[in-house]
Amino acid sequence: MPPAGRDPAADARTWANVLEAVPLFSGLSGRHLKKVAAAGRIARFHDRTAIVRAGEAGDSLFVVLDGDVVVRRRGAAELKVGLGSFFGEMALLDGGVRSATVLADGPVLCLVINRQRFVKVLRAEPSIAIAMLGELAERLRTTQATA
Repeated sequence: MPPAGRDPAADARTWANVLEAVPLFSGLSGRHLKKVAAAGRIARFHDRTAIVRAGEAGDSLFVVLDGDVVVRRRGAAELKVGLGSFFGEMALLDGGVRSATVLADGPVLCLVINRQRFVKVLRAEPSIAIAMLGELAERLRTTQATA
């Protein structure tokens, strides 16, 4: 926990527990979750702010810590999600373009992990990458079995 008198939202490490809900990180130990969270930063967004835009290059994962966001994808119904939801996991891995626009629906607090800092964590702790590869392989198997 951060020192007394400090805003707990200012220290990304205090939010490691929310990463457990992100499927990409579900196979990580508590220690590894803390390392990944420590690579993040806390960001606040005002109502109706575009957090990410479809078609733009992406390099960060966002985990909603407080508030709601609206996800807009071409050809899909608008989706409103809140606490614990996440977006940008593919951009974190490959730096590709965003597939959706995500807007703040009121004030929003997010844990943001960018690709550059995340790659540094993976280089320092290769076992994190190994655990994530296992999760990705499982998701791919499930997708193939249902296709």
